[in-house]
Amino acid sequence: MKTQNIIIYRLNILYQILKELENQCNFKVIEIESVETLRDSMKNLSNYLVISNNNNLDIKFQLKLSLVPIKIFNLIEKINIEFLKNNYNHQSKIRINDYFVDLNSRELIRNKKKIKLTEKEIGSIIFIFNANKSVLIRELEEHVWKYQSAIETHTVETHIYRLRKKIYNNFKDDKFIISTKNGYKIV
Repeated sequence: MKTQNIIIYRLNILYQILKELENQCNFKVIEIESVETLRDSMKNLSNYLVISNNNNLDIKFQLKLSLVPIKIFNLIEKINIEFLKNNYNHQSKIRINDYFVDLNSRELIRNKKKIKLTEKEIGSIIFIFNANKSVLIRELEEHVWKYQSAIETHTVETHIYRLRKKIYNNFKDDKFIISTKNGYKIV
């Protein structure tokens, strides 16, 4: 499990309290007093949450404490919720070469351009990408379409053809999913 880093920005008393609870809460607590140090720390850390009472910071993963005093158990609950939200959002975007697949919005994104994808298109892309090899049509039928029999169908080929056409029409990329003698591959 990745270490959960809590950066306390200019709240010394909160830092002291959370530092005492650090081992029980499975957090690494870091105190920072300057914006420059804060920016450097964010570059070097993954899975972090900045806690401050400063509304002027432009930070993606920040918990702004405006209601003070707050019970420590409520604060720890808020911290855990923020980490869960951040991890959910992080896991919902998968990078594939120059593209991002956003699982939440079902979009394929490249250079601020987006196209909508169906659930089967996303399933196919992710299955092919994770395979790291050519994927047989039979494998896609089994794992993405959940076909169990050897019925002759061209569903997979038709869907992949349409998906490749959609990607080409929007991104002018005819190499995202390539056909091989053994099926399909993303390189």
